[in-house]
Amino acid sequence: MSFVEKYIKGDRIVWLVVFLLAILSVLAVYSSIVTLAYKYKGGDTMYYLIKHTIILVVGFGLMLAAHNLNYKYYSRISQIALFVSIPLLAITLIFGSNINDASRWLVIPVINQTFQTSDLAKLALIMYLARLLYKKQDNIKDFKSAFLPIMVPVLLVCGLILPANFSTAAMLFTTSLIIMFIGRVNIKYILSLIGIGLGSLMLMLLIAKAKPNLLPRLDTWVSRIESFSEGDSEGNYQADQAKIAIATGGVIGKGPGGSTQRNFLPHPYSDFIYAIVIEEYGLAGGFSVIILYLILFYRGIKIAQKSEKTYGTFLAVGLSFSLVFQAMINMAVAVNLFPVTGQPLPLVSMGGTSIWFTCLAIGIILSVSRKSNSTIKQKKVNAAV
Repeated sequence: MSFVEKYIKGDRIVWLVVFLLAILSVLAVYSSIVTLAYKYKGGDTMYYLIKHTIILVVGFGLMLAAHNLNYKYYSRISQIALFVSIPLLAITLIFGSNINDASRWLVIPVINQTFQTSDLAKLALIMYLARLLYKKQDNIKDFKSAFLPIMVPVLLVCGLILPANFSTAAMLFTTSLIIMFIGRVNIKYILSLIGIGLGSLMLMLLIAKAKPNLLPRLDTWVSRIESFSEGDSEGNYQADQAKIAIATGGVIGKGPGGSTQRNFLPHPYSDFIYAIVIEEYGLAGGFSVIILYLILFYRGIKIAQKSEKTYGTFLAVGLSFSLVFQAMINMAVAVNLFPVTGQPLPLVSMGGTSIWFTCLAIGIILSVSRKSNSTIKQKKVNAAV
């Protein structure tokens, strides 16, 4: 038995997509970290390449571990993860590392690695919603016994993420609504939750106008939306540089390492890495990346359909949608179809713990697939006997 057959279980196509995205990540990050290396490491690009590669390798280790654990255990793990993530979000808001008026990070002692607590909260909430929807299916249409227990954690987690990271809060809220819709929650309750969410946001904005110190990110949100809508604003510098990268890339691109806009784009290795991909690999490369994410989503849906338990179905759909939704938002920002959000491209952008949580999410999806495949094989064996 080969190493692949022994240790790599679950959907092989998902594994292939993840492997291809990881290869692209190494190439794109190495090409786009030139200015960062000169600014902080005296031009030593190998430092960032080695660090990023190590993070990816650790991520694959986490994915392997996650996919080998029966997905049913994630039901109980989600309770613990949500219980831990809520106070961590509150601590981050008060004591977190402040970058660009956003308190999103805590520093992990010993390894001195920044940790974005919203990444943990996002994964925990999706797993917990899948658990609740599975448990409440018999009375899912009831407001008090089903909808209220589902609504409270969604509003609590998204509300704690919102002050420092509007885009993540909005994406997580949207993902939660999609999972609830698939879970057969009454549509009028979902609409009421949307109303509560919008109302809470408006109230927060009104309070922020009166007390600006309570929401320092408000001016950033407003300026990004204005820059996007006006188009010719001086504040649209990032989008303009991304457009130049895409336009000069053409159909076949400038080739690996051939980017020039990496010297002008802010954060070309994270927020705008998709623009660098198109500049170096052309429109063909850009479309290939989109196709890879669509394949990942398609396989996630197929895995959900094959799951023997509805918990696995909700888990696979929720996590697949969350990852691909984030990818589409990042790519839409890079091509100026959406205001700047600061969302990384999953598995491609340079990152730390964000890559690890992405790998954990994919590992959980593969865990659902692995269990489904083993059940199907067993049924075939029993039928043959």
